[in-house]
Amino acid sequence: MSTDRYNSPLSERYASREMQYIFSPDMKFRTWRRLWIALAETEKELGLDITQEQIDELKAHQDDINYEVAKAREKEVRHDVMSHVYAYGVQCPKAKGIIHLGATSCYVGDNTDIIIMSEALKLVRKKLVNVIAELAKFADAYKDLPTLAFTHFQPAQPTTVGKRATLWTQEFVMDLEDLDYVLGSLKLLGSKGTTGTQASFLELFNGDQETIDQIDPMIAEKMGFRECYAVSGQTYSRKVDTRVANILAGIAASAHKMSNDIRLLQHLKEVEEPFEKSQIGSSAMAYKRNPMRSERIASLSRYVMVDALNPAITSATQWFERTLDDSANKRLSIPEGFLAVDGILDLCLNVVDGLVVYDKVIRKHMMSELPFMATENIMMDAVKAGGDRQELHEKIRVLSMQAGANVKQEGKDNNLLELIAADPAFNMTLEELESSMEPSRYVGRAPRQVETFLQNVVNPILDANKELLGVKAEINV
Repeated sequence: MSTDRYNSPLSERYASREMQYIFSPDMKFRTWRRLWIALAETEKELGLDITQEQIDELKAHQDDINYEVAKAREKEVRHDVMSHVYAYGVQCPKAKGIIHLGATSCYVGDNTDIIIMSEALKLVRKKLVNVIAELAKFADAYKDLPTLAFTHFQPAQPTTVGKRATLWTQEFVMDLEDLDYVLGSLKLLGSKGTTGTQASFLELFNGDQETIDQIDPMIAEKMGFRECYAVSGQTYSRKVDTRVANILAGIAASAHKMSNDIRLLQHLKEVEEPFEKSQIGSSAMAYKRNPMRSERIASLSRYVMVDALNPAITSATQWFERTLDDSANKRLSIPEGFLAVDGILDLCLNVVDGLVVYDKVIRKHMMSELPFMATENIMMDAVKAGGDRQELHEKIRVLSMQAGANVKQEGKDNNLLELIAADPAFNMTLEELESSMEPSRYVGRAPRQVETFLQNVVNPILDANKELLGVKAEINV
């Protein structure tokens, strides 16, 4: 790492090596050369005077890119694509005359962008599937453990720890569905020329429309895509970048929600993210165990959600067939969005895999609130024993307010059961009331919902993606 200039924290701290390679110069310029080879092969197959010797020469130097030659040339001509055409030609003197034949810069630039985004989405998908798998294991392990549910962050009717985890999982499943749709619909630009009309190919192929119609499908097949976009200006529609960035923002939103819940639960001491043996929580307060990884998830997620505005605004402001005010923005917003999401998913994997559940604290919190939540059942039991429902409802309301005041104003324990037992209208002993305070009675269908969700929704996804499972996240800091 250089210490005398800016270093991106996305590279130095957060993103994996695998994702960094996808957005590396090697990946970019090797893909340019693959595209030039695909174009030359297609033109040869369709009848242009291109020899196999020329194509073999291009293939021989596909990966050994002479960066210094390209860099020196770009200083002279101020054009990155033509600099690399020149550098490739230096290595391939027999083929230099047919490199980039009939194409414009966007042939390599835009097609490469699509290919890179496709590869990056595949890596995101792999990690997303693994996050879903880890959450599924966690949900299954804790499907029966009752816990306080919260609405408005106020104690509400109980749920289970596993059921809460299914809420996080379901959002990631929705992200996977969106990702699969966008990934499955990505197409190449093809080779359509300076304004998308393929005018240069009319010249090359002497106006033969049927032959020209074969160019894009043949290039797409050689590059591993089903098809090219049917029409374009000089570039593919920048709405494509918007759709991709929205997938990343959706994943970030799901991760942010989960990390917020974990941070709140860690404050309650019910759940705790992994904390390593020598990890320091605070420079001043040595006892602290801050949820730093969940906080980092939230921090990076906000960046990605805001970053999605860049492609949207860029798409909206493109003029006619092409303007160049997208280029500098794309170089930042797309790679950095992917690098950040890559880091987010690694953190999610790490946190969920090592999430610690403190069941005794959870039960303590549950039992302090359960008498309030059990009042409807208590009232029904008293009615069955001959009580008046309306009278009992009013008595429970008054006694609940009294018990709440004892807790909030006096700092005492919840004594609602004692107050109810002391009222002859209920005709119930304290022992009878306490025997009804089993938390599992109040979680509704939560355990069954977890089982059904895993069986019907998650397991089919995991079964269909077995080859992707087993990813372990490496956290740099």
